[in-house]
Amino acid sequence: MRHFIIDTDTASDDAVALVMALRHPGVQVEAITIVGGNVPVDQGVQNALYTAELCGQQVPVYRGMAAPLLRPLETGQHVHGGDGMGDIGLPLSGRAPTPGHGVSALIETISRFAREITLVTLGPLTNIAVALLQEPSLAAKVENCVVMGGIGQGYGNVTPVAEFNIWVDPEAAKIVFESGMPLTMVGWDVSRTYAVFDPTEAARLRRLGTPLAEFCVDIQQMVNQFALNVTRLEGFDLPDPMAMAVALNPTVATTTKRLYVEIEADSRACRGQTIVDHLQITGQEPNVNVVLEASREKFLSMLHQSVRE
Repeated sequence: MRHFIIDTDTASDDAVALVMALRHPGVQVEAITIVGGNVPVDQGVQNALYTAELCGQQVPVYRGMAAPLLRPLETGQHVHGGDGMGDIGLPLSGRAPTPGHGVSALIETISRFAREITLVTLGPLTNIAVALLQEPSLAAKVENCVVMGGIGQGYGNVTPVAEFNIWVDPEAAKIVFESGMPLTMVGWDVSRTYAVFDPTEAARLRRLGTPLAEFCVDIQQMVNQFALNVTRLEGFDLPDPMAMAVALNPTVATTTKRLYVEIEADSRACRGQTIVDHLQITGQEPNVNVVLEASREKFLSMLHQSVRE
C-alpha cells in the first residue's frame, strides 16, 4: 500500500485529481490538507469533503492556511466559479473538516510515514512552506513530492511567465523549492499540451455514464469558457489530474530532466516565475525533476478507469 497526502485548493480540476487518487487501487490517501488558492480555504474544505463523499471514501480533510505568507489571497474564482466547482448548483456546504490544522496534519502524517509518503500538491505551497519552517527535517522524510505548479517550458496562465499556484504565493514556493525536498514539477505546460479536453473528448468521458464521469465533466463548465476565451485552448484542461497521474504512475511522464529551478518572488512583472535552467548556465546544482513530456494515452486511460463503476 502506497501512502499519499494531497494538499489542495479544491476546485474543478483538483476534484478530478482527488477522484483519481481516492479510486486508485493500492493507494491510501492518509490526509487531504486544504489551502487558500482557487477558492477561499473554507470553500476548498467543502469541495474536498463533497468529492470524497461522492467517491464513497472517508478520509481526513484538514483546514490549512487561508492566505499566502506575505500577500493577500487572490483566488481563481473567475476561472472556476464562485464555488470553485463551476457554479452548477452542487450542495457544497454544511460538512465539517477533521479537527486540527492542516500544517500540523502534514507534520504528523509525514513523520508517521517517514520516507514512505508521496506528497502531491495541487495548490499554492503555503501549507508546505509553513510545515517546513516549523520542521525543516520534513524535507528528508518525504519519498517524493509531486508539485502541480510552474512552467517547465513556455508561457503562463496568469501572467506571461507565471502559473497560478506559484504566482499566488511565490515566497512559499521559494521555501519549498530550496528545502531539499525531492520534487517533481508538473507544470501547466504539460497540461495544455497533453491534458486538453475538446468537446469530443469531454463527451467521450461523460458518455461513460457514471455519476463520477458526469461530475468530472460538468464541474469544468466555467473552466471551459476560460480556456476558450483566455488561454486559447480547444477546451478545458486538467493540470491537477495530470500531476496526480504522474504521482500515481511515474511512467505517465515520458520526458523528465533534473534541472535547477529558481522561484522569482521579488519582481512585479515576473512574480511567480519558475526560472528553469535548461542549459545549466547558472552552474547551480539541479534541485527538481521537471516533467517536460507526458503520455496522453496513459493519462486518459487512468482517468477513465478512475470514474468507471
